[in-house]
Amino acid sequence: MVDGNAILHRAFHAMPPFKTPRGEPIGAVHGFVSMLLKTIGDLKPTHLAIAFDEKKPTFRHKEFAEYQAQRPEAHEDLVSQFSKARETARAFGIAVYSKSGFEADDVIGTLAQKAKVDEVVVVTGDRDLLQLVTPKIKLYMPVSGLSNAKLYTNKETIARMGVPPEQIVDFKALVGDPSDNYKGVPGIGPKTAASLLKEYGSLENIYKNLPKVPEKTKKLLKENKASALQSQKLAQIVTDVKIDFDLTDSAKWQVDSPEVLELFSKFGFKTLGKRVKKVGKEITAEKQSRLF
Repeated sequence: MVDGNAILHRAFHAMPPFKTPRGEPIGAVHGFVSMLLKTIGDLKPTHLAIAFDEKKPTFRHKEFAEYQAQRPEAHEDLVSQFSKARETARAFGIAVYSKSGFEADDVIGTLAQKAKVDEVVVVTGDRDLLQLVTPKIKLYMPVSGLSNAKLYTNKETIARMGVPPEQIVDFKALVGDPSDNYKGVPGIGPKTAASLLKEYGSLENIYKNLPKVPEKTKKLLKENKASALQSQKLAQIVTDVKIDFDLTDSAKWQVDSPEVLELFSKFGFKTLGKRVKKVGKEITAEKQSRLF
């Protein structure tokens, strides 16, 4: 499962401002494809799907009017590339999913749990998705630029966040999230939040055990309970979005299809055109070797 928005945003800031032969911005799509090919080479997936955000407000904006309000408008050169990224995914034969009223995160969380497979790897640059990590679901995240990435299981998640995946939502309910513009419990930082969750296990149990909490922290928790509960709701990835999903649709991808090569010619992707042919041959050879 590829987080289309997160990877495209990352690619936009990591890549030079390439343009198509017609002079249209295309650098983010170039980086998006490059990351996709690296992912295919590293992980050798049998199925591929991509999720994108929709333009309309989500249920989180209705819950909290200031949700993500501090974020600047996306650069017009990036906005123009989202449709091209979807076009590219379709040329690859990759299943594309989105749902009005929900973020790509929610679509990914839903499909990752729905998929009847042994392992799901979510490709993203968004650490919010670390809450999805289970023995079945892992995250594959770029650690610098687009060329280096790391696979996150439970162990790596704890090392990065200070809490296990199942406590991330409650952790964010306490510390807030500046990037999404909700405050949690002002005055409680990551160390205190991790300590409270280690001691009591969940936000609910922390509030049930308030008399045992140090006075200063107890005061902060009492005064900001409504904010903590709202932040918890905003942080929680929805995993039951009503969306049509057929696993076989995500097994039909082909990196070197004629449609891909034609589109790359239109975009001016000469080097990537050679690269998809090479990756395509490698995939074909690997499939044939499995037969013997």
